[in-house]
Amino acid sequence: MNETFNNLPEKRQSQLMAFDRLLTIMDELREQCPWDKKQTIESLRHLTIEETYELSDAIMEGDMQEIKKEIGDIMLHLVFYSKIASETNTFDVADVLNGICEKLIHRHPHIYGDVKVENEQEVKQNWEAIKLKEGGGNKSVLGGVPASLPALVKAMRIQEKARGAGFDWEEKTQVWEKVEEEMEEFKNEFNVVENEAINVEKAEGEFGDLLFSLVNYARFININVETALERTNKKFIKRFNHLESRAKELGKTLPKMTLAEMDVYWEEAKRL
Repeated sequence: MNETFNNLPEKRQSQLMAFDRLLTIMDELREQCPWDKKQTIESLRHLTIEETYELSDAIMEGDMQEIKKEIGDIMLHLVFYSKIASETNTFDVADVLNGICEKLIHRHPHIYGDVKVENEQEVKQNWEAIKLKEGGGNKSVLGGVPASLPALVKAMRIQEKARGAGFDWEEKTQVWEKVEEEMEEFKNEFNVVENEAINVEKAEGEFGDLLFSLVNYARFININVETALERTNKKFIKRFNHLESRAKELGKTLPKMTLAEMDVYWEEAKRL
């Protein structure tokens, strides 16, 4: 084993040593630290979700140093889960890593087998077909979409998986026609001119259809809707913070300002 290690490139040796160091520290913490000893797979779950969102924020900000830090935090969690499982002989980190290696090899027959593919789309179609053959309780292509995903991300994944199975529009003009159709149906349920009462349940359904169709069109033109909306969220927050700051400079609060006054500083924020 040592001979194999010594024959590896220096960079790979450094990577393996760093991973071994993390495993060693995890062993020590699990044995000696009161907090680490107390943790369970269930107690770590919400912390892992939080760390994942922090990584997402760092990616959105394009902060590579922060991305590095957050990847480390998530890697710690993955090692932590594996350590806890190893204590009941359920699985250990080697099982986890070998498992994903075997999965990647099996699902890339165009690399590790004799399957030929022409493009990325054929790779995705093969991936979904292999997943169905593997079983795992999923009898449907859409069975692998986690139920707890946020609705916007879930819509993206549903559409991507349906496309991987060959169920998709052929032209983006068809998708846009669907957007316009759903917009018209929503307008019919939510009359923007008259102040008459609406059927909220039906309007909600039509609005959901409209959002789903917009997500579909965005996918067709290679826009990630989650990223697009989050960038808009951040842009709004930045402009609103500027508006609050300018109001404070004038000795005012937003509720005491007119919309016309606020609009002046909103437009100012847009130019920054």
